[in-house]
Amino acid sequence: MFDHQCTACEKRQLIFPSMVTAMSNTDRGIVVAFTCWCGADQTLVTGKKSTATPKVVLAA
Repeated sequence: MFDHQCTACEKRQLIFPSMVTAMSNTDRGIVVAFTCWCGADQTLVTGKKSTATPKVVLAA
């Protein structure tokens, strides 16, 4: 759950997980797409871009 200021209705409201429609990792960070209470599609960029974890090789 997070709060968001909608660009369509200009209200600041809580956004629940059930309102999230997509999440994608981009060069800018994690883009969360969701639908506001007013029905407008919105996005929020948060976090940092995920980086690949290097593989660890164990010596025998």
